[in-house]
Amino acid sequence: MVDGKRKRGQKNPKNSTEEEEPANSSASMDIENNGSDFATTEVTTKGVPLMDAVVKVFCVHSEPNFSLPWQRKRQYSSSSSGFIISGRRVLTNAHSVEHYTQVKLKKRGSDVKYLATVLAIGTECDIAMLTVKDDEFWEGISPVEFGSLPALQDAVTVVGYPIGGDTISVTSGVVSRMEILSYAHGSTELLGLQIDAAINSGNSGGPAFSDKGNCVGIAFQSLKHEDVENIGYVIPTTVINHFIEDYEKKEEYTGFPTLGIEWQKMENPDLRMAMGMSSHQKGVRIKRIEPTSPEYKVLKPSDVILSFDGIDIANDGTIPFRHGERIAFSYLVSQKYTGDNAIVKVLRDSKILEFNIKLQTRRRLISANIQGKPPSYYIVAGFVFAAVSVPYLRSEYGKDYEYNTPVKLLDKHLYAMAETEDEQLVVISQVLVSDINIGYEDIVNTQVLAFNDKPIKNLKDLASMVENCDDEYLKFELDYEQIVQCLLISRHEAVMPERKDKTLGGFQIR
Repeated sequence: MVDGKRKRGQKNPKNSTEEEEPANSSASMDIENNGSDFATTEVTTKGVPLMDAVVKVFCVHSEPNFSLPWQRKRQYSSSSSGFIISGRRVLTNAHSVEHYTQVKLKKRGSDVKYLATVLAIGTECDIAMLTVKDDEFWEGISPVEFGSLPALQDAVTVVGYPIGGDTISVTSGVVSRMEILSYAHGSTELLGLQIDAAINSGNSGGPAFSDKGNCVGIAFQSLKHEDVENIGYVIPTTVINHFIEDYEKKEEYTGFPTLGIEWQKMENPDLRMAMGMSSHQKGVRIKRIEPTSPEYKVLKPSDVILSFDGIDIANDGTIPFRHGERIAFSYLVSQKYTGDNAIVKVLRDSKILEFNIKLQTRRRLISANIQGKPPSYYIVAGFVFAAVSVPYLRSEYGKDYEYNTPVKLLDKHLYAMAETEDEQLVVISQVLVSDINIGYEDIVNTQVLAFNDKPIKNLKDLASMVENCDDEYLKFELDYEQIVQCLLISRHEAVMPERKDKTLGGFQIR
């Protein structure tokens, strides 16, 4: 799983899948008509009604500063693409409006920017839904209609406002692949379309149309590599419809559920025999189960999942998809909604069992996003404590954080499972140098395991333990067998030494 972000950090020598950045519009190569007759001539191009539904998205972002979590980074502006759908709504990419402070939309051929309201942001699927209160914005525009999943080699046309100009741009290509792929922005795996049409910065959120004029997806990321040309990715209609219906059901985005397990292929015949499988049985073996998932109560390690909702699973974890195609069985899970039930058939001790399982979204030890909220932190005795998340790692170690993060933190990110719903990985992110913490200046991003010999569960738990501490010393046990200990002279002095702020640390502790 390779993550992409706005261009910063070191270049990764390996392939990287990157979300397409919103493009900053600083220059234009358009030629004005200066009031000529051509400017008033009615255009009758075939694609005009479709293109009129494509809008340009202007966003002002204010990202959190994870190094100094009590403040935010300098604001910056970006532009991307979006399109109008039914119900007076606009779809674009989640990363196009990430950490937004203001979003505006401009229609094709218009000189007016309309203030937009963000209704929902689906970080996992990289889709955001907007609306505009001004009735004038919706006049004369027909919403885009969605089509079915295209077949391989079907023609697609990507429409948007990419870098290189201010006016609308059209690129065409064909569907070259369809499979479960890694969504760079959400660190998730969902169905995606690979196309050979150019997708550049600013194309983010723009629709991909079929030759019948129906929308078959949303442009959102491309493959960046020196040996690769014109490999772009599109969010398909199955994912888009799931996002829309999820929002319509509860008027909020609840996410894509998971099965809450790690599984192993059963392609080895000796392994299948050892697991008690007959020659006609196929499936995948459960390696581990998320302790926080509903499946933890009914499934067991070494259970062999034979089918999901009546659809048989092959030994390599795939299911039949369309004629001549197979796809990972996680596609079936992603078609469900949070709180839905599914019938899972397993083989356990040579017996076939069926379980009706309620599906939930995954609870990660290191969360994939912070839902647009400010980062949590807590300060005492000059030690800055923070809860680790993927955005935190990306901020500290660049977009190639999966190669640059210290081994122990990376191991927690990739393999550790949360034991409880409220468990967090807490680290000392840095030390604000003062007399009270002499000798600890070099501690950076080291996990905190316990306080005064008591294990900690999360950042809020740590803050509560410190505030209620009556001991003479503050003692923090860290990873790598390190101990941090300082004398608690007075509660106020231990909080922020030599600073005017005498409050006990934490803003946004959740």
